[in-house]
Amino acid sequence: IVEQVRAVKVSSHMDRAQFDEVDVHEGLESALVMVKRKIGPGVTVRRDYDHDLPRIEAYPGELNQVWTNLIDNALDAMGGEGTLTLRTRAGEGQVTVEIGDTGPGIPADVMPRLFQPYFTTKGVGEGTGLGLPLARKTVEQRHGGRITVRSEPGATVFRVTLPTVHRRPEPGTATEGA
Repeated sequence: IVEQVRAVKVSSHMDRAQFDEVDVHEGLESALVMVKRKIGPGVTVRRDYDHDLPRIEAYPGELNQVWTNLIDNALDAMGGEGTLTLRTRAGEGQVTVEIGDTGPGIPADVMPRLFQPYFTTKGVGEGTGLGLPLARKTVEQRHGGRITVRSEPGATVFRVTLPTVHRRPEPGTATEGA
């Protein structure tokens, strides 16, 4: 229970300002706790973390929603068996986070629609089709980053690249509070 409460607190950042310095690894670990019920005995979680990863300036609660959504989708895709890989790398003025799975892959005809609002490959009542569009908006519009995906059977990887320093929108601009 303590672990779950801590994860919710970290995920929502109830104890921090909206815009803050973020430890990406802490956010990824919190996201794993949030989806722990889906990580059964047939799923291996592989962490390949760059231990020199710098903290970044970001909206931590929003980024944690991105991590949770991408990890949740990866676990759904694997159907209870496979390897979930979380990888981080530092670059010049940026960090890269990769969330990969060994599921069946995303069909080629689905790839162009993946980030369209309300498009889902999940059954009725299982998905809203809003997770990936919101993840893209959060990464690209709110954080000045980029989200990409590559997929083939047995290897799907979502890559999120974020600047280490990000100018938060000024109050009253179109993206503030979006």
